[in-house]
Amino acid sequence: MTFAGLVAIVMLSNWVGIFFGRRRKRRSKPADEDGPFGAVVSATLGLLAFILAFTFGLTASRFDTRKQLLLEEVTAIETTALRAELIPEPHRTEVQKIIRTYIEVRIDISRNPGSLRERIKQSEELQRQLWPHAAAMAEADLKNPDVVSLFVDSVNELVNAQTRRITVINYHIHWLIWSVLFGVTILSMIEVGYLFGKGNVNWLFIIALSLAFSGVMILIVDLDRTGTGAVGAISVSQQPMIDLHERLYLTPTK
Repeated sequence: MTFAGLVAIVMLSNWVGIFFGRRRKRRSKPADEDGPFGAVVSATLGLLAFILAFTFGLTASRFDTRKQLLLEEVTAIETTALRAELIPEPHRTEVQKIIRTYIEVRIDISRNPGSLRERIKQSEELQRQLWPHAAAMAEADLKNPDVVSLFVDSVNELVNAQTRRITVINYHIHWLIWSVLFGVTILSMIEVGYLFGKGNVNWLFIIALSLAFSGVMILIVDLDRTGTGAVGAISVSQQPMIDLHERLYLTPTK
């Protein structure tokens, strides 16, 4: 739907340019010239290419960051789960249940993107359930304080990992950048259409150009909203989290 809208905007911009180009052609004399208009069009298209590359670089970099943060969170969860096996009862059993539920909630985010905010709240509630166990063991006179210290550190890292992921999810391309991108795109397509209007209109070329620019722009839009709960063609694979769940709970023990 978004792609169709972008194609329509680009095609309409081309049509507006063709309209003014044909109008100019009918009213101008054979000796009239538009000056170095072709150079202006080339400069505008070059500026558009630069803005597209700049914006794509921003979204691609953040997409890579999201993948890296997912791996960090998986590592933090696995570390917490393994260290939970070393803590005393009754904390051990309760903590292991919480961690298993926590992993399942994180996996469900990828299966139901629309429930992102709800799952984040559930994750935060499960984190709050972990802290009383860590605090109780930290205050108790235990034989292995080092183990408790390691467990507390892993719980802290688990919480920080989710905080970092949420922070990156909430970062998006600024509306001003989007405005400049769309503005330069529309202006460029009008100028290209004007050139065609002054000569022979090649609709096949115009359609190809419209699809090309719209394809790049929809790619940027998809990358920008990845991880926000919006349904798109591009998403960060949650396979590492699924693999963690299988390693901890589905792998048969000998």
